[in-house]
Amino acid sequence: MLGRTPPDSSPLTQAVSARVAFRLTVTFMLTVILAFLAVEGWRTWRDYHAAFATARDSVTNLARATAQHAEDAIRQVDVLTAALAERVEGDGLQGINVARIHNLLVQQAKLMPQLHGLFIYGPDGQWIVTDKDVVPEPANNADRDYFHYHRTHEDPSVRIGAVVKSRSTDELIIPISRRLNNPDGSFAGVLLGTIKVSYFVDYYGDFKIDDKGALVLALRNGTILVRRPFIASVVGQSLADSAIFQHYLPVSNEGIAEVKAVVDDTERLYAYRALTAYPLVVEAGLSRESIIAPWRWDLFKTGFVLLFLIGAFTVFGLIVLNQLRLRMLMERELRLAHRSMRDMALTDSLTGLGNRRRLDSALVDEIRLAARQQWPLSLIMLDVDYFKRYNDTYGHAAGDDCLSAVGAAIGQAVKRPGDLAVRYGGEEFAVLLPNTDSHGAALLARDILEAIRSLGIEHSAHPLGHITASAGIATCQPGEHAVTPAGLITSADKKLYMAKQHGRDRFI
Repeated sequence: MLGRTPPDSSPLTQAVSARVAFRLTVTFMLTVILAFLAVEGWRTWRDYHAAFATARDSVTNLARATAQHAEDAIRQVDVLTAALAERVEGDGLQGINVARIHNLLVQQAKLMPQLHGLFIYGPDGQWIVTDKDVVPEPANNADRDYFHYHRTHEDPSVRIGAVVKSRSTDELIIPISRRLNNPDGSFAGVLLGTIKVSYFVDYYGDFKIDDKGALVLALRNGTILVRRPFIASVVGQSLADSAIFQHYLPVSNEGIAEVKAVVDDTERLYAYRALTAYPLVVEAGLSRESIIAPWRWDLFKTGFVLLFLIGAFTVFGLIVLNQLRLRMLMERELRLAHRSMRDMALTDSLTGLGNRRRLDSALVDEIRLAARQQWPLSLIMLDVDYFKRYNDTYGHAAGDDCLSAVGAAIGQAVKRPGDLAVRYGGEEFAVLLPNTDSHGAALLARDILEAIRSLGIEHSAHPLGHITASAGIATCQPGEHAVTPAGLITSADKKLYMAKQHGRDRFI
């Protein structure tokens, strides 16, 4: 017995060793798991951006193809009508050879698959000649929008109108018109070429896009001419209030935007392009769902495998950590105790409300959130009127009871979970109101002051004979200018001072 060396281990040393072993084991496990997550996270991030990069290329190519197709189709009609207009104006509408011009129009219409028809109208809107063999009665288009335009405008260039229904075939058509002049420059009529909406619908139908994708041809003012998927009731609707027409086209004639469609509320990645030669805009969009669906499915499969690996590794780690469970629980209890003490440090023991430290912390977070969300932020500073007189008259114990009752009244008046009521110090309180404008803050301040009056706490040294409070309100919009916690508190304090100067028992 005398020759044995006493063990040098002790409970403290064992506890430290267990804690070190626990930390090393957890660190190793977390390192491996984080490595798994980092590798897969990077791959997922790369695949996500690759999916959108591919989608951006696709919609850009779609927009370029549809824009070129529209420009070519309209340019052919533009060139044809320009040549016809020069010939008709040279011959004069009075001496026009109807049969000869009819045959010419028929020949030209056969060369252009997009054409629905070619028409010449006199100054009264009556059809003079067309490529059609049969003209319905009455054959007069003086009521059409393009006819009104050319009759009142001397612009010789071609005009693209909104979609109308043909009176000869009942088809939906896009009118391409230009003014005809007499030798003296007076209005002689209208030369009209019409393009079939079905021509664009068939062309757009050949593109392989998802079921929720969209291709749109619209006038520069936003009026829809053609849309895929084709719905007749959508033709003629306006995109003027859409994000692309409101925010993107005024800045650039072409680009890419991820927006929600005004027609069907579908979120899409759009490529848009405004034609330079004609007042037209094309949009090509792929639904966000179609872009991320393959990526999401791959993420699901990868996540399943990753969870399996992490789960297996965790089970193995738990076996190793089983011997250290008691010490882990002890550390957990210590953390809980620390958290409880931290919560107590942020609470006013007298009123149960938050304290000034909690307000200081919340102000920083709420100002940052208000700036990000672009919403107003209000702060109400309250002060119990003539409280020093109350303490001098009734004693500090009664004063504490009074403050506790006032704090309870404030807490009951503040009903939204996101609002924060604190005891700022002494007889002064504060209420922080996220997403609240000055009007909403004034309503709450009125309710709080009324709740304090309703307490009916006697105060013989008060001119009104009972406890009241005064309040100052400060409201700011952090997104519009720089706002600091100190600045907001100072502003509310100034308003509180003004309320006291104006007689107390009120808010400003």
